Amino acid sequence: MSAVVFVNGEFLPAEQARLSVWEGGWLHGAGLFETMRAFRGRIFRLDAHLERMMDSAVKLLFSVERPDLPLTTDFDTLLERNGLGDARVRLTVSAGPLVGGDARPADQEADRPRPTVCATAAPLTGYPAELRTRGMTVALSPFKVSPSDPVAGHKCTSYLPRLLALRDAHARKCGEALWFTTGNLLSEGSISNVFLVSGGRLMTPPTDTPALRGITRATVLELARQAGIETAAKPLTIDNLLDADEVFLTNSIMEVMPVCRVERHDIGQGRPGPITKRLAEEYRQLLEKECRAHGQAEG
Repeated sequence: MSAVVFVNGEFLPAEQARLSVWEGGWLHGAGLFETMRAFRGRIFRLDAHLERMMDSAVKLLFSVERPDLPLTTDFDTLLERNGLGDARVRLTVSAGPLVGGDARPADQEADRPRPTVCATAAPLTGYPAELRTRGMTVALSPFKVSPSDPVAGHKCTSYLPRLLALRDAHARKCGEALWFTTGNLLSEGSISNVFLVSGGRLMTPPTDTPALRGITRATVLELARQAGIETAAKPLTIDNLLDADEVFLTNSIMEVMPVCRVERHDIGQGRPGPITKRLAEEYRQLLEKECRAHGQAEG
């Protein structure tokens, strides 16, 4: 069965979807994306993902407003037409067609450029179960992020540096690459946020490090506070990382992923720690609860 995609308000077979050759995302990487987790046919914390995208758009090249984006029912239909309940959903929004490929919108009569909007859904492959019991090995990225980079901390479609770092990590038999800033502060993973546990305290880099305002990151901090775990968003160094009792990563697909080795260095006891395991379980319970609640409310 051909995959169905959502492009600029229409549901189309993937092979029939077309974009302009002057598309700003294609020419300049002038775009944003969200990778979201669908469970039981509902996207977890959809509104938070959309709000983050709109906030990033205001700070970058183009404006995106809620009417530009798919409705909740559009995402429901996308999942239904692809026969998916458990899925990876990606929303990509770019600056739209530009005149002759430059920075001016093609529609000069419009009050503002009309963005190009595309949503896709694919089966969720997830991560091997053994990683959750044995922990992931991560590498240190050979590249660094600059706090002065205007796109740092945003989910932009100009993602090649992150993919190169991830490819380097995979070549070294590691599952993720951790990035540091030009000032040698821990920032984030190529595709994840990072957390440390030391002395029972949960720590993560602040978003102005820069680090992505991860939706899963925010959810885990919320769960930790509810559980009475002390939390802090604070600058962290390589020594903080290597001396941590526990380390874990978060994103919408990983959920809470334990890290037990940084290259050849064991973290803590070399196995997932109690706070990591507790937050991983509570995150999964929350995912099931919120998606089940939506299904019951709308069913």
